[in-house]
Amino acid sequence: MSSTQLWKVAADAPLPEALTYSSDLPLQRGQLVTVPLGRGGRKVHGLILGPTQEVPDFEVKAVDSIVEEYAPLPEPYVKWLEWLAQYYLHPVGQVVQSAFPPLRKTEKQRASKRPPVIPQLEADSALNLTDEQQTCFESIAKFSSFSTHLLFGVTGSGKTEVYLRLLDKVLSEGKRGIVLVPEISLTPQLIQRFARRFGDKIAALHSQLTDRERTNQWWDIVEGRKSILIGARSALFCPIDNLGLIIVDEEHEPSFKQDEKLKYNGRDAAVMLGKQMNCPVVLGSATPSLETWKNAVEGKYHLHRLTRRVANRALPDIEVIDLRKLKSDDEEKQKAITKYSHLPFWLSPDLYERMHQVLDRGDQAALFLNRRGIAQMVVCPACGHTRECPNCDISLTLHAHSHLICHYCDYHENFKTKCPDCKEGQLEAIGLGTELLETDLTRLFPGKKIARADRDEIQSRADLEDLIANMESGDIDILVGTQMIAKGLDFPKLKLVGLVLADVGFNLPDFRATERSFQLITQMSGRSGRHVKDGESPGLVIIQTFNTEHDSITFAKNHDFEGFATHELEIRSALNYPPMGRLVSFRIQGTKLGQVEETARLLARRAQALKTQFPQYGSIEVLGPAEAPLSKLRGQFRYHLLIKTTQPAAANPFSRQLLGDQDWVPSGVKILIDIDPMSLL
Repeated sequence: MSSTQLWKVAADAPLPEALTYSSDLPLQRGQLVTVPLGRGGRKVHGLILGPTQEVPDFEVKAVDSIVEEYAPLPEPYVKWLEWLAQYYLHPVGQVVQSAFPPLRKTEKQRASKRPPVIPQLEADSALNLTDEQQTCFESIAKFSSFSTHLLFGVTGSGKTEVYLRLLDKVLSEGKRGIVLVPEISLTPQLIQRFARRFGDKIAALHSQLTDRERTNQWWDIVEGRKSILIGARSALFCPIDNLGLIIVDEEHEPSFKQDEKLKYNGRDAAVMLGKQMNCPVVLGSATPSLETWKNAVEGKYHLHRLTRRVANRALPDIEVIDLRKLKSDDEEKQKAITKYSHLPFWLSPDLYERMHQVLDRGDQAALFLNRRGIAQMVVCPACGHTRECPNCDISLTLHAHSHLICHYCDYHENFKTKCPDCKEGQLEAIGLGTELLETDLTRLFPGKKIARADRDEIQSRADLEDLIANMESGDIDILVGTQMIAKGLDFPKLKLVGLVLADVGFNLPDFRATERSFQLITQMSGRSGRHVKDGESPGLVIIQTFNTEHDSITFAKNHDFEGFATHELEIRSALNYPPMGRLVSFRIQGTKLGQVEETARLLARRAQALKTQFPQYGSIEVLGPAEAPLSKLRGQFRYHLLIKTTQPAAANPFSRQLLGDQDWVPSGVKILIDIDPMSLL
């Protein structure tokens, strides 16, 4: 006789809580089932969270069926998924769906013309470790249960080799590992390095794969055919049993934070997963996030240092060029300026000469600018009109001298020179973008092979693989790129890196702007001279800026992360910004400006009332509401409200209470909550 039992089920729907269903099927926690939802009786997937004794005061529907394809998720994974939903205030039924692959498992495979996800390469043997690497490896390898480690090593110090050794040890114990890297660093170079060491034991999950490839890689891990999973942040959702190690490389990268739907931070989620699975977590970076650094300095994380590059190669020399001094009344300088009158406004004589020297020796140069296109905006000098996107409150970027593009919603329009506003003036392009750099360099360095790496040029895995192969073979002389080229790439002949306009990131309306600038300058500098031999001059980095005294430059110039961190933490402490305080952001958005404004004000009034009513919320500060810096995006008006507190435990309950069941929010307006936001635009 089967008896009917009530179960809590996390149904795939935007509901704050799990629903109650009845069933006489043999169910268990972690099992995927199909359940009816709503009046129309449509069927959705749901995850069994466990039996319940609570009898609701409405008719309970029955579980439809068990999804036989998937075994129940392991208990630590279910706990971790519940934590994600709870911490990031996201519907639990929508969180758990991420733990399954995008397609059904099918036996028949169509022959694919794409290259394999993991290339078959000849195996290489482990490199000899330096004394520092050996010390770090041994001190991390001592831990087999949950513990968090920061591997803090300068660029080129050989963090990856330490990861490979740790994974070797984990595999030899019959356990498995996850390696998370920022999406942007998931280069063929990295995957090849792991494939050479671990052969066919590797699976990969990232956004450049097709749904079928993702599904196959998922099953390879779940059914135990592969032991190491390399991937972007979403790889955490692939349920791996017998997990012995989680590695998060470049842990400081903002791309570990998801901006849409479940707004989780991959690094923090990885630490929590390590806790649930009771295995060590290793975070690696040359420029750790201040959150991680504070935890390491305070002893919550174990700190391991790599202070020198492999083979004692020198760190690059860093020179700062003051762009304010390029215009001068001094007669001697005027002569020099005349000599360089053919140079475009963005290129200093020093950088130009250094590029010539490096290229004449047969080495490579890379120029970095975090802006795509020919110009950031077009403006009419007669009336001041600028072309803006009709859907977003953003100026359009000129590409190829022929069309204007919005980099947020992809709106396009043809570039017409006559001003549409005053009908008199001619629109002119002002500003700077990677496309303009490429055009100018072609004129200045005839006969040299110039390549551009930005999201307009590199749109697929194959594009990136071609670019890397051409850089490695020396077929490219000058590489021009956005932050796409700042991470993790290793080119033996690259001896000069130029940051064309370091100021691009300085003045963003975001308290992390200085930290980001420091990280970017240091990471980009780290691409230079990674393979210089004894006796050779070190790589060179030239930073062009209008603000030579900026904190990010003064500390980066001396390769002084610790000095920077101490200084920046003092500034954050005075304002209670993370990591000294907790921050939660509420984004109120909709298509009607008046409605959005009114809802934002109402949310602020509710927040103040809640604060007054409950003494435990005394530490909470309510900031706003105010228009978001990007005040209109993709047709939606946007307002922000921030809450800040020095009592971390108060942030989540306050936010949950503040939103309530949201039945007070008018239709057409959405309130999106972001716990520990990484971007405030």
